[in-house]
Amino acid sequence: MDDEIERIKAEVEDAASDPAAQQEWIRQSNLMYGGLGAAGLVVVQPFLTVKPLDLTATICVVAFAVSIPLLAALLVLNLQEEYRRRVTRSRLVSFAKAIAQGSAFVGVTAAFWHISMIAGIVFVLVAFFAVGVHSSGYMQLEYDGTFRSRFPRRKP
Repeated sequence: MDDEIERIKAEVEDAASDPAAQQEWIRQSNLMYGGLGAAGLVVVQPFLTVKPLDLTATICVVAFAVSIPLLAALLVLNLQEEYRRRVTRSRLVSFAKAIAQGSAFVGVTAAFWHISMIAGIVFVLVAFFAVGVHSSGYMQLEYDGTFRSRFPRRKP
């Protein structure tokens, strides 16, 4: 059992150190951070002139106040990662990614909820389904049924 865990861990590390995989992660991150930042700017605009804001609008605005600067910083960092052709392993960056993406998700959810509670609920449910779709597709593309990656095994 421990040997199997170590083997899988080694394969994941091999995959994470693959330069082609890192370039693809950078490309996908650019798309995601740019899209979320642009969506945040568009969604927040109507609330700039409305006072007072109700609870859902306030949550939306605050969530995007957190995510937009972080997403912008991550986009700029991605340019450096592209230049160096590798991704950073900084824990602070990993934390910022989680906060930026999570707060953008909260902001979009609150915006839909502001329009309609049903729309907010549907958005959350479909978003979780979409994560499952992405995960399933990714795993199908990158790994076979025994979790052996497309990378060669390390020799003991």
